[in-house]
Amino acid sequence: MKTSGNIILLTGGGTGIGRELAQRWHDAGNQVIVTGRTLASLEETAKGRPGIHPMALDVTDAGAIAAFAKDILARFPALNVLVNNAGVMPLEDISVPRDLARAEACVVTNLLGPIRMTDALVAHLREQEGAAIVNVSSGLAFVPLVGAAVYSATKAAIHSWTDSLRFALKGSVEVIELAPPAVQTELTPGQSTREGYMPLDAFIDEVMGLIAQQPTPELIGVERLGFLRNAEAEGRYAQTFAALNAAPH
Repeated sequence: MKTSGNIILLTGGGTGIGRELAQRWHDAGNQVIVTGRTLASLEETAKGRPGIHPMALDVTDAGAIAAFAKDILARFPALNVLVNNAGVMPLEDISVPRDLARAEACVVTNLLGPIRMTDALVAHLREQEGAAIVNVSSGLAFVPLVGAAVYSATKAAIHSWTDSLRFALKGSVEVIELAPPAVQTELTPGQSTREGYMPLDAFIDEVMGLIAQQPTPELIGVERLGFLRNAEAEGRYAQTFAALNAAPH
């Protein structure tokens, strides 16, 4: 993936990993369109950075995605990178009956959102030089967290779908998976200061270094990801699953 000279569309750009990626990419010489449901937080991402363009978009709304894609391509016809980052992580007890609204919203946001965004833009991206799609999954795609079982399942699906998408778009669009470990962000209550989680700045520093490699790795995984990513291959899946789910979250 080119490190500069791109026009990047990044969903979920109002906080956390999305905000930091948008700002780092902007400062490296890219234009970045950031989307999310709350315009005020997107404007905070863009503050002092004229090459970041905040635009409200709810990725759970299929009609809004279609209309947004048409509008954004008219305004930015050289758009060449899509980053599917928007996500939610409900913590739930799946051992008892419950209101499934949060679980269903998680599936729509984390899985259908990226599928719909990609579908709306893939024909355009296939015609662009240096085109790339970056799908943000999670370390929990490799070993699930029971308290966030639906989230973990959506990220496992994103991992699988990204592999298929990469094969389907070979030779026309570079497809990259970014799989964060546990990072100090606002994704869940108290997570931004949780001890043992990777500091956000350190995570972004390592990610930007990996993205700058040529060729860019198909899966951007910082060193800490190895505990989860390699668990099955190293024959320690059961132990890793037990340790992950015994730890406080």
